[in-house]
This record gives sequence, C-alpha cells and structure tokens, in this order.
Amino acid sequence: MILQCFAPQKCFRVPQSLSNRFVTRKSSSSETISACLPPLSSKTRREALSLSFISATCSSLLLPALLTPASASSAISDFFELPNSGGVKALDLRLGSGEVPSNGDQVAIHYYGRLAAKQGWRFDSTYEHKDQNGEPSPFVFILGSGKVISGIEAAVKSMKIGGIRRVIIPPSQGYQSTTQEPLPPNFFDRQRLFTTIFNPTRLANGEGSTLGTLLFDIELVSLRHQ
Repeated sequence: MILQCFAPQKCFRVPQSLSNRFVTRKSSSSETISACLPPLSSKTRREALSLSFISATCSSLLLPALLTPASASSAISDFFELPNSGGVKALDLRLGSGEVPSNGDQVAIHYYGRLAAKQGWRFDSTYEHKDQNGEPSPFVFILGSGKVISGIEAAVKSMKIGGIRRVIIPPSQGYQSTTQEPLPPNFFDRQRLFTTIFNPTRLANGEGSTLGTLLFDIELVSLRHQ
C-alpha cells in the first residue's frame, strides 16, 4: 500500500495544436488605466493602488462576460481620449454595427458603474434592474438633455448600436450634483456614492482627482429618433 502511494505518477503533455487554442494576449488594462488617469500627488498614492486593483478586477471579471469569441477580434487594445469630451478615456470592447445616435434621440443603455475610490466599488448595474418579466431593464434617457453626467453622454454619442465601451470619466465630467443621472435605485448605494464623491475633508486634502473618477462599461442597446 505504501509503495503505491509513492509510485511515480504519469505525466501527460498537451498537444501543441490544442494548447495554442488557449493562448491569450496579456491584458494591459492596468497599465493603460494608470496612464490615463490624472497625475496623483503623494497624498493620493493609496488611491493609485486602488485604481490598479480596479483595472485588474474589471479585466478579469467583466471582459470574459462581455466579450464573445465573435466579438473579441473586434476589440480595440488601447484607451483613447474621446474628442471634445473633457478628458474621457474610452476602450471599445465590442464595436457595434447599428446607427450612431444624435442629440435629441432617445437612447437605451446598459451600464456597469464602478467608483475609482473604495477599491473599485460597484455602485450600480442595470443588468440587475429587472422589469415585470424579470428581464434586465436598460437605462433610457434623451441624449443632450443635460440630465445625465457628461462623461456618459460623451461616450454614447459616438457609439453604434450593439457596441460595448469601457470609459474612465474624470471628476469634471462625472457627478456634479446628487440629482444627475444615472442614480442607483438603492438608497444606501446612493448615499455611499455621494458621501464618497463629495467628502469635504478628503476633497480639502487634495483627493478629488480620485474620489470623483468613475469607471463605466456601457452597452448601447437601442435608440429612437424623437
């Protein structure tokens, strides 16, 4: 019996042709997000570490869920700054094939929102908003109405229906008040979101560049011309 326990084990080699199917490109999301965010002072180095954690989390959890084999080849590998957006950085996870919306159109989007602070805390997701049939209910708004934070409008106006885009929204293009949409439906999530972004003590300490930075994954579901 003892001899059997210590008997040499057989080793199996995976054929080269099969292993090649599972080779994936290393993600540079962590480096890219760190490069895209505003420079941080010595007081905010802790928040910089949080951003690295966020990017790693987003890459490991969100990318597999959003990218299918058919769409993976369409993904863009680098963030880019959206024109006239006030510094919003975007990464197209899936390029859509439908229409591009214009100001005045009613658009429906799904989003997955995270806060740069609090280790990438997810404050809302429309995929968890259910309608009467138990289906995910998208967020609907009029593009250009000014009721939605500027960073989301800047991201959506250059997307095509069916596209999925990850955006890094700086504080200047994020929440400027507690009435701007999209608002988490859960009261406690709203309170935590706004007490973090508008924390007077931390803002006075120069941490505003991290507190108000948002990470959104946005899917343009549909649009309707008004």
